[in-house]
Amino acid sequence: MGYFERALLAAVVIGAGAGFVGALVVLRRRTFFAQALTHATYPGAVAAAALGVSVPLGAAVASVAIVAVMAGIARVRRQGAQVAAGVVLTAGFAAGALLQASLPGMPVHAESFLVGSILTVTDGDILLAGIVAVAAVVLVAAFGTRIFFSTFDPSGFRAAGFREWPVELLVLALIAASVVSSLPAVGAILAIALIAAPAAAARLVVSSYRGVLFVAPVIGAASGIIGVLVSRAFAIAAGPSIALAATAFFAVALGVSKLRRLPWRGQIPVETAEDARIA
Repeated sequence: MGYFERALLAAVVIGAGAGFVGALVVLRRRTFFAQALTHATYPGAVAAAALGVSVPLGAAVASVAIVAVMAGIARVRRQGAQVAAGVVLTAGFAAGALLQASLPGMPVHAESFLVGSILTVTDGDILLAGIVAVAAVVLVAAFGTRIFFSTFDPSGFRAAGFREWPVELLVLALIAASVVSSLPAVGAILAIALIAAPAAAARLVVSSYRGVLFVAPVIGAASGIIGVLVSRAFAIAAGPSIALAATAFFAVALGVSKLRRLPWRGQIPVETAEDARIA
């Protein structure tokens, strides 16, 4: 398999997996947390490259520490999840930038951490993304009822005697795994676009949460393919191309949702029809 075919396969696998997990991110309103996690894994990736070990492994170790730190900050009185995410986002990214600057002799350029390099992904990167995607589908299939009960009716979920923290921990773990598996393709900065934008687009055009779970991976995979093809056609970086493709899908979905709310051409608005009957 050539490098370009491998990049297309990676785009499909990583895009579909990120889109599926992104559906949970959007439905549970954890987008800011996912963004903080993508930025805060940056120092882990830099440290892994400096030590000569797998970059996703370093990002995974960092993500575990980050989730623990955020959970601790969120429990502090008068603080919360949003405060924790904001602190971790800035601190993590700053730590990564300082570590990168202090290690000028690293074999990997900073741009590959920030915007990814899907044309250089390995079979191991694709395998990792595939495992994460399959695991996400299996876990949602097994615990989907509780996940969505907790998402749409948290008060009823607690009243039924269920604890929220196992569901929240499961979702956070899936987000962290998706972020780590997306790093080789789109980097620390752009991973949030591939996670959130396809799911946000699907939510605008699909009325059910099950529909979002099916449509978001399709949009994510399509964003990856289009981004790779555009990057080859115009000789530009693949990571930003994939992020822009995902954003374009969201813009189109937003336009379609707006058009749906407009009255059909030639149709009498409800208020006018009522006035006509009265007259």
